[in-house]
Amino acid sequence: MPQLNTSTWFTMISSMVLTLFIIFQLKISKLNYPLSPTFKFLSKRNCTNPWESKWTKIYSPLSLSQQL
Repeated sequence: MPQLNTSTWFTMISSMVLTLFIIFQLKISKLNYPLSPTFKFLSKRNCTNPWESKWTKIYSPLSLSQQL
């Protein structure tokens, strides 16, 4: 029964990896990126809600006294 010749596997795998690397580098180099990215400052919304001006207390059902 003949043996499997694996002497060329390293050459094939390394050439594949190198080719893929070059292809991806070429693809990435063709992308257009903005030259000077600017931040988008969100302005604070001035909503006048009735609960913003006064303090409100939220009662949890567990903190109330148990009435049976």
